[in-house]
Amino acid sequence: MADDFKGRGGSSDDFKSDDFKSDDFKSDDFNPDDAHFSDEELEAALAGFEKEFADADASEDAGANENSSANDDSIGSHDSDAPEVPDVEAGFDDELQGLLGNKAKVAVIITQLASADLLAAFCQLSDISAKCVASKEGAVAVLDNLNGDGPEAAAKDLTTVVSGMAVVLAVNRADKLEANLYLHGKPGESFVPPVLFSSTAPFVEDLMLGITNLDALQSQGFAVTPTSKFDRDAAFQVIAQHTKFGRGARTE
Repeated sequence: MADDFKGRGGSSDDFKSDDFKSDDFKSDDFNPDDAHFSDEELEAALAGFEKEFADADASEDAGANENSSANDDSIGSHDSDAPEVPDVEAGFDDELQGLLGNKAKVAVIITQLASADLLAAFCQLSDISAKCVASKEGAVAVLDNLNGDGPEAAAKDLTTVVSGMAVVLAVNRADKLEANLYLHGKPGESFVPPVLFSSTAPFVEDLMLGITNLDALQSQGFAVTPTSKFDRDAAFQVIAQHTKFGRGARTE
């Protein structure tokens, strides 16, 4: 790759009178001639019946409320146990845009930088969202923005902010791989995939073809640094650590 780099996210039912029939209060010993009550006795009897009815209604209400509560708990339990439904529509739209070439399937910026942290710091200063992977062949930024010309804009911004650094942008759109050299914010020489992959880390080809992903790379021990790890101040500190200023050299 060095030769190629030239120039350098409920209520209960109401009380019904039918429930209480006059037959329920019949007695074989009842004598109509004895049915003489004072006003006080009648009021006391009615009060007694009213209390019984009120107690019965209260008991029914309590039972209904318990049943309702149990039903609610049961419904809530079923709701919590229900599996989450994936956003099929959003997934379909992403897939469609990918097939149409309006959204890249994957895009990476390949560099000759030795550190994933340093590349992430450069991307942060260039307002690029990515996950940077370290490799002995050079750190690689896996871009988050795959819409439209987002990958091309990222390569232009990075090589404009970091003047003099050459990178290769590799993009998979609609299963078509394209790779171009970028320097000083401008695209240059293009590379055919076999030539590109012969000088990059093996995982780059696997990423571009969809054979692997970032989670798999991390499980294999690759260091992955998201650009969100740094703010601007932290990014400058990382850059300083990789330059003569961060190594205690004196300036005139």
